[in-house]
Amino acid sequence: MPAKLLATPRLLALCTAMALPLLAGCSTLGGGGGGEDELAYVARDVESLYNAAKDRLDRGDLQVAAALFDEVERQHPYSPWARRAQLMSAFTYYARADYNQAIAASQRFLSIHPGNKDAPYAYYLIALSYYEQISDVERDQAVTRQALQALSEVQRRYPRSEYAADARLKIDLVNDHLAGKEMEIGRYYERSGKWLAAQLRFQNVIEEYQTTSHTPEALYRLTETSLALGLPQEAQRYAAVLGANYPGDEWYEKAFALIGEEAPGTVRAALGG
Repeated sequence: MPAKLLATPRLLALCTAMALPLLAGCSTLGGGGGGEDELAYVARDVESLYNAAKDRLDRGDLQVAAALFDEVERQHPYSPWARRAQLMSAFTYYARADYNQAIAASQRFLSIHPGNKDAPYAYYLIALSYYEQISDVERDQAVTRQALQALSEVQRRYPRSEYAADARLKIDLVNDHLAGKEMEIGRYYERSGKWLAAQLRFQNVIEEYQTTSHTPEALYRLTETSLALGLPQEAQRYAAVLGANYPGDEWYEKAFALIGEEAPGTVRAALGG
């Protein structure tokens, strides 16, 4: 669903800022040798190894950068650099769209440093990694629900953090996406004449996703399927709710016209006709 996040450069800036205190006074490995040479296991001091990873990141060589950040943790697991390298590794995997690895690296960081000041960033990276895997509404929405859960976790844990506002925006987009999926399934059932199955999907939209853009259509479809089931009073009720909440909406105009065709004049009068 979403395009590559516009926030990515800012995330890079945040990661770079986290690295600066450790990079002070360190020199970059000379020559910028080939990736295979740099990845060959050689015991190196932590500053040089970390600096090599950062240099690769700056040059856009994300695959080698991620592997080198992981190597910092492997060779120097108890150093302060290892903690920074874990987050930098998570970001680098995210930047190269290796979302499963980004999630795993972020979760590893949180399992080892749950109370660290950078924990909100790790939770946010997890949420973004799920969010950017959201597919169109015609496909399974398991990842969409994982994104919703992860974004909600950011908002719940860190409501005053710099990540919460973006999480709230994306939660609205994810809910709209999930509602769209319910509508797509409901319309399929309606076209197939499976009125009750369709109604269950449309009711789910107005109960679980009532603040989304799909609610007016869901109320209209409930009006439509109620008439198909021979329930004019139910149809009137849904149309009345639609008119009360979305009086100028095209879906209410369609519902009013539909009721006028199918229902007695008293029902039309109740709807304002």
